[in-house]
Amino acid sequence: MEELEAKRLLLREVCLGDAEFILQLTNEPGWLRFIGDKNIASLEDAEAYIEESIIASYRKNGFGIWLVELRGSDGSQALPIGTCGLINRPTLKDVDLGFAFLASHAGHGYAFEAARAVIDYVKKTSELTRLLAITLPDNERSINLLSKLGFKNKGTIELPIADGTGKETLLLFDQSL
Repeated sequence: MEELEAKRLLLREVCLGDAEFILQLTNEPGWLRFIGDKNIASLEDAEAYIEESIIASYRKNGFGIWLVELRGSDGSQALPIGTCGLINRPTLKDVDLGFAFLASHAGHGYAFEAARAVIDYVKKTSELTRLLAITLPDNERSINLLSKLGFKNKGTIELPIADGTGKETLLLFDQSL
């Protein structure tokens, strides 16, 4: 996957060196509430998650999640603030857009900017004709972002919970590319 640039952001592949950030992100209250507990409690767990989930997607699908970094205003090192990219879930018919950001960087338009860069990249480089997105019905920030990006609410869908303990009802959105 190539790196993407947006006005204030850089998007690049996640690597094992990002384990500390992934540990922080996956333990944010918003991640735990809206995405779910991935049982990432140590740097070793974060490295395993990066290797077995994120990097595995790059190898299998040729795409995946990018690390989103806020560009240094004075040429300083970029600061990781979230993730955004494409997920190929076996439970969905099409690829979906996923994103997560540190709460400390919410409300500044970074998620919109990153998601727009990903969607534009997909339109230019892939043969996908449709992109999906899913979110919990009470995740107002994600619902608003998806609407702003041009996704249409298609209603609810029941998908298995990641830990296999049952199903959850999610809102399904789609966008023609």
